[in-house]
Parts: sequence; structure tokens; C-alpha cells
Amino acid sequence: MKIGITCYPSVGGSGILASALGEELALRGHEVHFISYERPFRLPPNAPRLYFHPVGISDYGLFKYPDYTLPLSVKMAEVSRDFGLDVLHVHYAVPHATAAILARSMLPVECQPRLVTSLHGTDTTLLGRDADYGPAIRHALACSDAVTTVSVFLREETERLFSINQPIHVIHNFFTPRQPRRSSKEVRRELGLENELVLLHASNLRPPKRIDLLLETVARIHKA
Repeated sequence: MKIGITCYPSVGGSGILASALGEELALRGHEVHFISYERPFRLPPNAPRLYFHPVGISDYGLFKYPDYTLPLSVKMAEVSRDFGLDVLHVHYAVPHATAAILARSMLPVECQPRLVTSLHGTDTTLLGRDADYGPAIRHALACSDAVTTVSVFLREETERLFSINQPIHVIHNFFTPRQPRRSSKEVRRELGLENELVLLHASNLRPPKRIDLLLETVARIHKA
């Protein structure tokens, strides 16, 4: 198949999952085209059947804020037409699914790819409650050929908030770790650690990640 994938190319979990998914699909013989404003940082360079199409963002004086959704939709339509995409798989409903819906409307019916929308959390738990975004998310989900979430909880919250009629499929995140280049003993020696217990937390520093709870937990462990 020929598959287009759009995600945020940052270090967030959705971008990492999308990159890993694209890499795995390419290894299985599919042709995968990433469409985003930057190359996803985990996307391997020069890998067979993996392609990247950058989206240009213009800063016109007419616009108070630079627009991304419209240039993204144009690039999606362009890549779909030029490479004959079968599927557009977008991670996050806004702006990616909304851009994909617009992109499909720019193409002849026989050239329109199927649309799969994957929700990772923020679409539902944060933006879904926002009157400025909720209706757009509901429309994007209703227009998708398939909708997936990364957990049962997120599926239930999505059904509750948006009254979605079509089935929502739960596909849990997967991650295949790369082989370590150094042993744990080497790393501990470099950090000056002997038998101390080491806790590692990896996320961005946004309030939903509950960094305050993390710090409180570390303080309690330290006292013990």
C-alpha cells in the first residue's frame, strides 16, 4: 500500500509512535510518505520506502498568526495525487484530520485516500472540552473512515464527549527499544553512582504530565 502519515515531528509520544509505525510499515514492503512541517526526529534517513514531504508555512502580513492547516491540506492533496496514496493516517484530529478532510475534497472521488485518525489524548481530554475546538474534532472523527485511540479510557472519553457512532478501535502504543550501546555499569560509573536506586521520568514539562506529583513523590522517597 501507499500510506501518508502526518504527525507532530517533536519528541512527544505521538510523533515517536508515528515514526516507529512508518518505519515498521516500510520494512513490511509498504511505501510510506510523511507529511509535516519538519522531518520527524526519529525517522531514519535514507531508509527504503520512507519519504518526507515538508510543508511550507508562510508568514503573510495579512495573517495575525501563521496558518498551518491550509498549507498542510494542500501538501496532503498534492502528495496523495502525485503518489497515488491509498490511506492518510493522521495523528491528532486537529489540525491533521481537518486538513486531511479538506485535502480529500480537493481531489477527484476516485483519487481520494481513506482517512484513519488516531487520538493520543489531548484531542479528547483537553481540546474536546473547548467550545472553539470540540465541534471541529467531532466533525473530523465523523468524516474519518476509521478512528483509533491508544487506550480503553481514551475511547470511552471520546465516545462520551463526542457521541461518536462509528466503532473506535483501541490500539495500544508499541515501542521496540534499540539495542543499548553501553552497559548499565558503564552509565552508572559515568554518573558517579554505586548502589543507589535510580528513577527516570521522561516527558515534556506541561501541566497534564503532573510534574508536581513527580517532585512530591521524589521528595517522599528521599526522606525514606
